[in-house]
Amino acid sequence: MLKMFQYRIYPTKKQQNVLDSQLEECCWLYNHLLEKRRDAYEQHDKGLSCYEQQATYTILKQERFFRAEEKALAKAQRAHSQLTKGTPERRKHRKVVARVHERTKWKRQNFTHQHSRRIVNQFGIICVEDLTVNRMLHNHCLAKSISDAAWSAFFEQLMSKAEEAGYQCLKVNPAYTSQDCSRCHHRQKMPLSERVYHCSCCLFSIDRDLNAAQNIKTLGLQSVGLSLEAPSL
Repeated sequence: MLKMFQYRIYPTKKQQNVLDSQLEECCWLYNHLLEKRRDAYEQHDKGLSCYEQQATYTILKQERFFRAEEKALAKAQRAHSQLTKGTPERRKHRKVVARVHERTKWKRQNFTHQHSRRIVNQFGIICVEDLTVNRMLHNHCLAKSISDAAWSAFFEQLMSKAEEAGYQCLKVNPAYTSQDCSRCHHRQKMPLSERVYHCSCCLFSIDRDLNAAQNIKTLGLQSVGLSLEAPSL
């Protein structure tokens, strides 16, 4: 009589960490997409299709690998703190923490170089807000995201690449760009929590960031005496 044996395969610690990370990312993605669908329905009384949300995956991929590196750094620092000071193991493990810092720095530089190059290759005139990044870092709610995106380095690379290509990169006073209606120029208060601009004067509705971008473009082109149509390449 044959005996039946059952085998249960247990994942290694490394495999379990990978599975946990994937499950965490899937959970975050599900909640993010659900929130976007709910916001779209509340603001426009219209849901988002599967294809519309799939189109945003490439943007989500870019966001920020920065957070993934943040987790890797926290893990490496925890392991480092558990080692006894002055031991060879702790001195050797210091290189692991340094590699995570180096990898994060390289990814951030690569991110800013690629996006600044893409913008310069696409547009002949670029208008940006003349932001004081150091002062914005005092906002504890935005400081980490601003540092991750490396705004100062991005602006410097954008200006440098535009100058090398013979194009214009114009800085615009950021005052009221989020509060002014890009259609009728009516000004109203806009708390940061409101992501859609609803003009109380002309009843125009537009995404908050897109409205500000239109105002920045208008101010930038007017400063050099050009029409409101920015030339593209």
